[in-house]
Amino acid sequence: MISRQSVIGWYRNRFVWIEVSLLAASIGVAAVVTSTNPKTDPADLHRQILAQMRTTLEQADPTHHHHAGHTAPQAPAGEQAAPAVICGVHVYGHEPAGATTLADVQTIYGFHLCGVAEQKRHWDGAVKLAGPVIMDMTTRPHGIQVVEATADVRFVDRLREMFPDKYEDLALREALPRSEMADLRRRYDAAAGL
Repeated sequence: MISRQSVIGWYRNRFVWIEVSLLAASIGVAAVVTSTNPKTDPADLHRQILAQMRTTLEQADPTHHHHAGHTAPQAPAGEQAAPAVICGVHVYGHEPAGATTLADVQTIYGFHLCGVAEQKRHWDGAVKLAGPVIMDMTTRPHGIQVVEATADVRFVDRLREMFPDKYEDLALREALPRSEMADLRRRYDAAAGL
């Protein structure tokens, strides 16, 4: 005959094993969630944001590149493709500031300098598109807003309307770092066949 003590002990042991199994399962789930949503090293995240910003600007429909009345040239129907738009970028920051992966980034604030690489046209004679830019990462394609003056609003006032306070001074005085400018010129020359 089985004693009452042994039955209670059996249930306790079973209960302990169930708890241990549930704990192990929860640790496994936490590991899977962590591995599918890994946090990115801040320097790597910055490189990813730079690359995304550059790629978005270079692949954008030329009609998105309106600056002070200039548009990137388009090829007439039936002719070879429009010239490549080659961009250099400088990121001031992003929102939310605590984003740990590129997928978490909703808005990028920065500067861009793009050159339209027509064949055999040197950099000095190229159509250029430049200035502070805001990129909306929540839309497809990503939204691109450039800061431009209007007849009623000065450039500085428009910039202050569009940019958060912490990026205004950067946007008013900073352009491309030397390394980014050198890379832009190298990529432009290659695209222009120089």
